[in-house]
Amino acid sequence: MKERTGLEQGLESYQSLSQEFTDTVELLELAEAESDSDMQSEALDALRAIAAKAEERGIETLLSGETDECDTYLDINAGAGGTESQDWAGMLQRMYVRWADNHGMKVEVIDEHSGEEAGLKSTTLLIKGKSAHGWLKTESGVHRLVRISPFDSNARRHTSFASVWVYPVIDDNIEIEIEDKDVRTDTYRASGAGGQHVNKTDSAIRLTHIPTGIVVQCQNDRSQHKNRATAWNMLKAKLYEQELKKREEEAQATADSKTEIGWGHQIRSYVLQPYQMVKDLRTNVESSNPSAVLDGDIDTFLNAALASKIKGTSEDGETDLKSI
Repeated sequence: MKERTGLEQGLESYQSLSQEFTDTVELLELAEAESDSDMQSEALDALRAIAAKAEERGIETLLSGETDECDTYLDINAGAGGTESQDWAGMLQRMYVRWADNHGMKVEVIDEHSGEEAGLKSTTLLIKGKSAHGWLKTESGVHRLVRISPFDSNARRHTSFASVWVYPVIDDNIEIEIEDKDVRTDTYRASGAGGQHVNKTDSAIRLTHIPTGIVVQCQNDRSQHKNRATAWNMLKAKLYEQELKKREEEAQATADSKTEIGWGHQIRSYVLQPYQMVKDLRTNVESSNPSAVLDGDIDTFLNAALASKIKGTSEDGETDLKSI
């Protein structure tokens, strides 16, 4: 039902936007035919607004990964530098909490280690909301801050680093779906103790899952139906265990890819001194308003990183959102 609701909302959004576009084009054609400049201007403004909505919807369609709909965990760890880096980790936590609040998401602090004087040594947030992991998954990496340190009596400029790692919340209460065509069923006579009936009927069941080669068998009961049901439960359990191992291996690979928190590994720089700018080094997207960014206004960076990750970038290094 959740999947169906999401699909219905997406379809309704598309149909509404399509109808709005058609109506606006007709209005523009009428305005041109009547040489009504005011109406033309109004129609062109409406088309620009529709284009902005279409671009936003285009970004949303990129959230189609297996875990994009999941809630997400977000780890923040201060780099070397003591109080300065710990304060920067605290600032990042505030930024993500503000972003989540602005999007109607809930935030829980799962784990937190405070800094010795200020800020945080590390923290883990649980962010719950629609496509929380899909939106934030590109934030994993090292974030760099340049500013005049409030902890330096000589008012010198300092560079601080903190790492962010984003990973999805996986619901273990999942159902394993197995297609009948993927399973070969063999019946045979049970062996061992159990009386004449067990030995004279083909009550034992062997199931072979062809794609994975997993084999299970059951002959505990005299009833072939009960043995079949038990064997299917065994097969589902084995496939579930295999999926868990696969997830653990993927999580470990992601953990192994985490880099040193320092120079040469940052994905985004936040410069407060000597000039004001936030720049994403992967997409070249910039903002001249660091205060707004640190208050949670990071949608421009999230959209660009998501589009770049899935669609690629244009030749000049800037994200080509028009291709979406």
